[in-house]
Amino acid sequence: MRRRRFHGLDKEKSGMEKGKTMMILGASALQVPAIKKAKELGYRVILVDYDENAVGFPLADVKLVVSTLDMEEVYRQALIYQPDVVITSTSDGPVRTAAYVNEKLGKRPDLSYKDSLCATIKSHMRNRLKENGVPIPVYYAVQDFEGFRAAVENLGGRCIVKPADNAGSRGVVLLEDGKPQQFVKEKRGSEKPQLGNGPIQGGEGIQKEEKELQIREKRLREIYEYSKGNSRNGTVMAEEFMDGPEVSVEAITVEGVTSIIAITDKYITEPPYFVEIAHSEPSRLCEEVQEQIKKVALQAIKAIGLQNGPSHTEIKVTEDGAKIVEIAARLGGDFITSRLVPLSTGVDLVGASVLLAAGEKPDVKKKWQRGAAIHFIQGGEGSIRTLEAGEEVRSLDGVEEIIFYKKPGDRANGTKSSNDRLGHIITVGNTPEEAVEIGKKALAGIHVEIGL
Repeated sequence: MRRRRFHGLDKEKSGMEKGKTMMILGASALQVPAIKKAKELGYRVILVDYDENAVGFPLADVKLVVSTLDMEEVYRQALIYQPDVVITSTSDGPVRTAAYVNEKLGKRPDLSYKDSLCATIKSHMRNRLKENGVPIPVYYAVQDFEGFRAAVENLGGRCIVKPADNAGSRGVVLLEDGKPQQFVKEKRGSEKPQLGNGPIQGGEGIQKEEKELQIREKRLREIYEYSKGNSRNGTVMAEEFMDGPEVSVEAITVEGVTSIIAITDKYITEPPYFVEIAHSEPSRLCEEVQEQIKKVALQAIKAIGLQNGPSHTEIKVTEDGAKIVEIAARLGGDFITSRLVPLSTGVDLVGASVLLAAGEKPDVKKKWQRGAAIHFIQGGEGSIRTLEAGEEVRSLDGVEEIIFYKKPGDRANGTKSSNDRLGHIITVGNTPEEAVEIGKKALAGIHVEIGL
């Protein structure tokens, strides 16, 4: 852990007065709050993103169209521009890049590169948590189909299949009794195999049994290839299916001491895709369960070695207790950290994380407790004909914002990953129940029409 000197902003300003530079990996909409905070502190900001049209680029002092996952190229650019610190905000992959580059530059990072692998690659994560006795599901990390088939059999045919290195529910599928409950259809026109529940053809007895085995084998292979195709490192995870409420824990660690700021209730699509379609704060689970959640989250944060920085820990509350789904050494995405946390607690966790990276000691004391929620707008598959919110929806008391990600004429792909969502609605209320109900009412007033 690098030694840091905390100081007050009134006595000594950060950033421009000292000629400091911050390199931020990612310039998407979810990164913009962190970018703005760095600019507010007076930092010269270097933005890195593979998308030359990324919405954050207009805020940059230096714009670099480079993949945030290309560690060597980001390091090369860092040697040129010599940033005082390299950070990311809400993306998993760039956490590794930031840790790698900070180490290469001789800036002892708050999360080592070795530990960053445990915070971003699910197989490394599972191994580290298991070593430290943190509650997790039974899991297998496999590199080939034979290993995958054996893992599915060991898990009794019912399991979650996911890529070891990706996010946003990409490539995640539920296998039920050794076969998908529903099969993912690839994009129209794709050369990838189509996955579907076709009728079993064939005779009776042994022939029928052999045919069923062939179909099952084919479907298992298709699911394996689908998940592997979404895994950056080619590793596929097969995990015990965990049933129960899901939450995320939003926290920040300062000098090895972690403050839990909020527990977020998560609402997920029906299997097989597990896409997050709504979140609300504060959690409505009972205090006893929340204490158990906090305990497990703190165990996980300690296990991955985080010393300074934010974390976002996803947990399932099963009949056997709270278990870790995943942990990320970054801010929570889906506008959880940038909007819901400040609305529900008064804590600017985005600003706190940037201040921490800049060497400041942030104020993370909760100022109030209110309800806040986000609902994501969904649609079927096809061309979007209509996507709009009437004035009666926009004028609802408690509606903070309505944002559309797509427009008429764009393609809708159902809801198979977070990238397929059409927009969101953020609402507030005196309680989480009130915020959620306002969100549901507003969501019902969104007019979505999908054609062929």
